[in-house]
Amino acid sequence: MSIRRLPIVSVSGSSGTVSEEVAALARTLGQKLAHAGYHLLCGGRDGVMEAVCRGFVSVPDRMGVCLGLLPGQSKDEANEWVEVALPTGVGFARNSMVALMGDALIVVSGGSGTLSEAAFAWQYGKPVGALVPSGGTAAEIAGRRLDPRRKDVVAPLHSIQEVMEFLDDILG
Repeated sequence: MSIRRLPIVSVSGSSGTVSEEVAALARTLGQKLAHAGYHLLCGGRDGVMEAVCRGFVSVPDRMGVCLGLLPGQSKDEANEWVEVALPTGVGFARNSMVALMGDALIVVSGGSGTLSEAAFAWQYGKPVGALVPSGGTAAEIAGRRLDPRRKDVVAPLHSIQEVMEFLDDILG
């Protein structure tokens, strides 16, 4: 018997309070990822992470699960939408794991933590896309090479539809 493993899409984005526009983009992204049959992996806390998780789990009969890779030692750090809370106890070093464990990384808004996850994904050779309309780190790094070790760029994605096309192209 052969088991088909679903691709894991890591989503990196702003923690804390985010605008309703960014939250709506993240929720829609979560829904689309669930409909497409992916697993979702993120930092599992608030802000963009909470919004993308909420959108993801709102889809009934989905195949994938919502995973939250937490920086601390307690599952209680996870937002209420995370289905599998994974405490790491390693603080910011968990950003490397968020990047490594996904088959691709999508950046939504974000600050320095999001930038570090994008940089780790870049170094690990993972496809990285940035949702430009969400602003923040996503808008800053979209279309850029993060360093010369790769010839591609962070894919500039201007809509949720473009995110899904990007993922379909690279993850099949």
